[in-house]
Amino acid sequence: MRFVIRWIVTAIAVAVAVLIIPGIDVYGPNAWLAILVGALILGFLNATLGLIIKIGAIGCVVMTLGLFNLVVNAGMLMLASWVSQNWFDLGFSVTGFWPAFFGGIVISIVSGMLNWFVPSDEDTER
Repeated sequence: MRFVIRWIVTAIAVAVAVLIIPGIDVYGPNAWLAILVGALILGFLNATLGLIIKIGAIGCVVMTLGLFNLVVNAGMLMLASWVSQNWFDLGFSVTGFWPAFFGGIVISIVSGMLNWFVPSDEDTER
């Protein structure tokens, strides 16, 4: 159940980024499906490849006081767009680095704010 809640939170954050950031677009008849699958792909990439890249680039992250994580998040958003278009033929597109950069910031802020309202595992055990 927790996975589904996190997935919905990420999908809402991606939808907000689509509305706010020019260059992040959803097109076609299945726009909500594109957002849901895009959020699922983004979550999977961040949990696997993004984590590996962040561990491998720990020196850059430390030297830039964490700002390099924004570049990694932008790359993961661009890769999620590429995967959704080329593998799943969905209309989720990110057209360049700067829309991905600012989209990653928006997605991080919105998902962080929404996750405040999701009870943690420690709260549900008590």
